[in-house]
Amino acid sequence: MIVDFDVAYEGIVLKGDQFVGAASNRLMYLHGAGTGSRHGHHLLRSALQQRGIGSTSFDCIGHGDTGGALAQSSVASRTRQAQAVVEARGVPQPLAIVGASMGAYNAVRMTQSHRVDALVLIVPGVYTPSAYEVPFGPEFSAVIRRERSWADSDAWDILSRFEGRLLVIAAEHDATIPLEIPQRLVAAATRAQSSRLHVVQGAEHNRLWSLLAENPPSFEAAVDMVADTVNGGRQ
Repeated sequence: MIVDFDVAYEGIVLKGDQFVGAASNRLMYLHGAGTGSRHGHHLLRSALQQRGIGSTSFDCIGHGDTGGALAQSSVASRTRQAQAVVEARGVPQPLAIVGASMGAYNAVRMTQSHRVDALVLIVPGVYTPSAYEVPFGPEFSAVIRRERSWADSDAWDILSRFEGRLLVIAAEHDATIPLEIPQRLVAAATRAQSSRLHVVQGAEHNRLWSLLAENPPSFEAAVDMVADTVNGGRQ
């Protein structure tokens, strides 16, 4: 079962849905930037739902069914939007969060405001603190396009305090996210209950789960990694 919902946020209606899980419904799923929306993640969400793991996701301002102008949002606003959805929908804590691309950084930031015991970061982007509140547009692009602008990200420090389970999934041929970022994220999580980096061979930034789906055993193995991280041994 999939339940659609609306959440009011600063005069805008965030459009989202919940893939209802038979066993748990504490997973938040955060999509990426660009042309990303929650609809681009149905493969993994459906596979998790089949394993009893429900997920709540929404389209950030400027994306998908929510629409609006990207200039009305920022990386920080995306975090606040996610927090608003968690509150409005009563998503149980401790949360498990899956974040893709930019959504991975929002997932990391959510650990500062919520109890989170599982993080799954897929082709993860991280950002310099100076870009966090800058509205999307030319100024934001100028900040993040500086050479290695991500190197001084606060993501490393935030993850150093994370005590839950961490899974980072990277694409072998990611032209957007250098492999150094996933590697550093895993290395930073020194207090994590568990941490793992999985590099999907042949995958690209925007072609990971669809590529895996062409090889069912590889797809199922990757989904199992996500489910195990979320469940932490719990059914």
